[in-house]
Amino acid sequence: MGRMRENPRYNVISMRISDEERDTLEQIMQTTHKSVSDIMREAMELFKSKWDKPQVENKAA
Repeated sequence: MGRMRENPRYNVISMRISDEERDTLEQIMQTTHKSVSDIMREAMELFKSKWDKPQVENKAA
């Protein structure tokens, strides 16, 4: 039996990516020493923080 975790993750999401996207992802993995899951979680947080901030419109005076 596996160890008990404080925040277990049961949901699995899969997606199709191109060979170029896979190469990019592998480069990020090698550079950061992070797993695909950790990279995608971080990307999701960055995307979320972008959308949580109010959008400021640039208006000409």
